[in-house]
Amino acid sequence: MSYITRHPAAAIVFTLAMALAAPPPARAFCGFYVAGADTSLYNDATMVVLMRDGQRTVLSMQNSYSGPMEDFAMVVPVPEVLHEEDVRTLPPEIFRKVDQLSAPRLVEYWEEDPCHPQYTYEMSAVPTSAAADGMVEEESGYQVRVEARFSVAEYDVVILSAGDSNGLERWLQDEGYNIPSGAARVLRPYVENGTKFFVAKIDAQRVQFDANGRAILSPLRFHFDDPQFQLPVRLGLLNSQGEQDLIVHTLGNGTRYEVANYPNATIPTNLIVDQQVREHFGAFYETLLEQTLAQHPGAVLTEYAWSASSCDPCPGPTLDGGDIMTLGGDVIPSGGNGDWVLTRLHFRYDEQILGEDLVFRPAPGIRGGNGLPDANGRLAETGAIESGSWNSFQGRYVQLHPWEGDMDCQSPVRGQWGYNSGPISAPSRLSDPTLSAASLPSGVGVGSGGGSSPQGSRGCGRCSLGARESGALPALLTLGLLAVIQGRRRRR
Repeated sequence: MSYITRHPAAAIVFTLAMALAAPPPARAFCGFYVAGADTSLYNDATMVVLMRDGQRTVLSMQNSYSGPMEDFAMVVPVPEVLHEEDVRTLPPEIFRKVDQLSAPRLVEYWEEDPCHPQYTYEMSAVPTSAAADGMVEEESGYQVRVEARFSVAEYDVVILSAGDSNGLERWLQDEGYNIPSGAARVLRPYVENGTKFFVAKIDAQRVQFDANGRAILSPLRFHFDDPQFQLPVRLGLLNSQGEQDLIVHTLGNGTRYEVANYPNATIPTNLIVDQQVREHFGAFYETLLEQTLAQHPGAVLTEYAWSASSCDPCPGPTLDGGDIMTLGGDVIPSGGNGDWVLTRLHFRYDEQILGEDLVFRPAPGIRGGNGLPDANGRLAETGAIESGSWNSFQGRYVQLHPWEGDMDCQSPVRGQWGYNSGPISAPSRLSDPTLSAASLPSGVGVGSGGGSSPQGSRGCGRCSLGARESGALPALLTLGLLAVIQGRRRRR
């Protein structure tokens, strides 16, 4: 018996377009899209933030959608009837803030003047920076019951309960939704468990589209009580064209979460990278991600686990009290108080990998991706280390600039590092659907554990790589990124 058969669904999305003909296969997250005969709907990527406190889950999601500019709908199984006060839209800025804070980051360190060494170096953190229910209606002949009706932004919402999955499928079809054949079979476990259905029809006249035809949908947030902390994702395989990409952020009060029913792995961190990675960081990280998943097939990768109110180094503002309230602190038992741990989980899957919906469990604290380079330009904490209840793990990739200026003193002290620019966050497919490892130029990747020893270097420590300059940089290592980049540094 599958997990979903034994437990009610917490939340899952599938999107249906108003259509007259059967659609071609489409790719989506947590469900399926349908459209007319000549069009397709795509969910390029989805970002989910799950706040958990006691048995309450607050689910916030942002979908990156592209497809025809026509009416369509979103159906979300939930464990209980939702009312208007349980549902709200969120500003998209909160997702950009969460993504920037937790995304893998590139950091540059410059070796300090060996004749004027700085024995301590403090990193500076960036400062941290709100229609009524309708009457219950029985839809005779379908065993479908309309529990509530209301509107939120561009969404016209009805809450359904169903006594029969075939009746629910027929109701959706008769209401004008063109759904793939076999939907009743996939919906049956949810119906048998008494799951309710959040149906949000999107009015295309109230939706903004960007120049590339991607709908700018208002992010949604809703909350419910469920003893299981889970995120169903299997409906997305009904008409998926292939690989799907999911980024889930969890917020737990003093708690990091991992998955309970898939392998867990952490992204390699504290890798020394060559100087050209800065210009191709997105493609570099995509390559690293693919190589890591090849080593850990079917795993859910932890990319970040840290207190939401701090970071080191900080690519942008941390989450303040207002952000915690926006993401659900106003509707949870603790009222948003406490030390919220932000965990970033990355799951890339297809029908061969995905067998069960995602189930989450508390996990011990971990650390990794911290510390300054040592005197030889090498870094520790290249993987996750258990750290009790404290979390300070991040995907961090480091460029080193050895000192190449004059050394006119008798006893120069090498290997004292600092930085004078903030870190760069790696983009995800949510912000750039075209992101691909194939776009990484040949000869750009991981350097050899810190590069040449500072004791053998001279010249400016704050230098850039010149296209016409010569002199060898270290050969690239591991992860399939085998190449050699040549060049010498010039003074800024």
